[in-house]
Amino acid sequence: MSSGLLGDPSARRAYLGLDERLRGLSEVDRDLVRLGQMPGLSRWLEQVAATGGCARPVYLMGGSATFDVASGELVRRYSTAGEPGERLALRCRNRRSSRCGPCSWLHQGDSWHLVHAGLAGGKGVPAEVRSHPTVFLTLTAPSFGRVHRAGRCHPKRPGVCAHGQALGCGRVHPDNGALVGGPLCVECYDYPGHVLWNAHAGALWKAFTDNLYHHLAALTGVGRSAVRRLLRVSTVKVAEYQRRGVVHFHAVVRLDGPAGAVDWPPSWATTDVLVEAARTAVAAVALAAPVSVAYGERSLRFGAQLDVHELRGEVDFPETGERVAAYVAKYTTKGAEAAGAVDRRVTSAAEIRLLRVSAHMRALVGACWRLGGLPELAHLRLRAWAHMLGFKGHCLTKTRAYSTTYRRLRAERGDYVRGAPAGEGEVTVGAWRFAGTGHRPGEAVIAEQIALDLERTREIARDYAPSGWVGGARRRGGGAESMARPASGARDG
Repeated sequence: MSSGLLGDPSARRAYLGLDERLRGLSEVDRDLVRLGQMPGLSRWLEQVAATGGCARPVYLMGGSATFDVASGELVRRYSTAGEPGERLALRCRNRRSSRCGPCSWLHQGDSWHLVHAGLAGGKGVPAEVRSHPTVFLTLTAPSFGRVHRAGRCHPKRPGVCAHGQALGCGRVHPDNGALVGGPLCVECYDYPGHVLWNAHAGALWKAFTDNLYHHLAALTGVGRSAVRRLLRVSTVKVAEYQRRGVVHFHAVVRLDGPAGAVDWPPSWATTDVLVEAARTAVAAVALAAPVSVAYGERSLRFGAQLDVHELRGEVDFPETGERVAAYVAKYTTKGAEAAGAVDRRVTSAAEIRLLRVSAHMRALVGACWRLGGLPELAHLRLRAWAHMLGFKGHCLTKTRAYSTTYRRLRAERGDYVRGAPAGEGEVTVGAWRFAGTGHRPGEAVIAEQIALDLERTREIARDYAPSGWVGGARRRGGGAESMARPASGARDG
């Protein structure tokens, strides 16, 4: 409530006297009544709508002043003093759909534009980039033990493992079955190897991109030092969790000239060469994990399942580039929780026992916690990333020259919302302080309804869009789910 409203005695009594009238109502109902009596309700609703119904907005208090650089004149001033509660709501900008649906939807749209610009041009990338040699890769992890899989599981075989468990299952599991992804034998499953692979997945990817330069040089007869001066490998990748809780990568790999997307690669850098180099470079990756008495020596490699999809002239057709971008972007809103883990950090070993997850996920989180206590693995910070099952890399990463950036996309959206770019020759000075996060129970109900209304509005816009495409989303059918994914859906174990 603003200081001006607090100065009105009748309004103050009406506002603060609600408790007497709210006894017997639920917490949500009491908060809804409070909101109905709150002065400045319409402005509060405007703030919630401006955040898209963000599930956990961040509140700031303070203000800003914009001056003309040449004259020093004050152009405009803003203060939260006149806002409800004297604070301003901003989006939390959390990428996870499990934490904030509206913000994750916005992040997914930005990711689509980021990936699509590197395939077909736009957002500052020339359209000619679509003719550069480009492939779509899926790099998987190796097996750490046989696991249950969707559909017809491993057929039963004679005999048992060393721990007395059957060597097969023989049942048919639904896609969302509770056993899918879990090991056939817990004792046989290599939990330390699984966690170590997740923890080193980023290093494995870097080793692959470094190897790719070397293998391009070997296939074309160019020197290893010269190849980096003659071309540039531009990439964007996203990490996805398989049901067994291990990450694998979907990536777009493109060959550019030394200057990046604006430069043509050498004539010998063809799509066929890129495909062959990618296959051999993946097979050559091998990293040694830190040696420990807890698990011995481990060599980390990619799995044998590798999918290389050539994007030759296909990106000249709009649908292909859009589908690839949608396929990559949809995974930016997901994390380990998509495999059945949790989306919040684990703070103690006792907390692991209380997690509402499967026995397999609890064992993986527990393995992270135990290995995180080893001095030789301290640099991996496995306890801090136990909720991510050891993987500490960014969900989506790209090379500098691949395309645009999230910052530029947000700035472009801000200009669109304002109706014009930020004024040239102006400087803005602000003083802000943190004033809390999240909604009260009644506020959360209203914010959720606003988010649903906006989602429904987008669906209607897609249905009636003349071109069939709105913001990178297909109007009907197709889209990310129609992409062939032989390796990403490969059988685990």
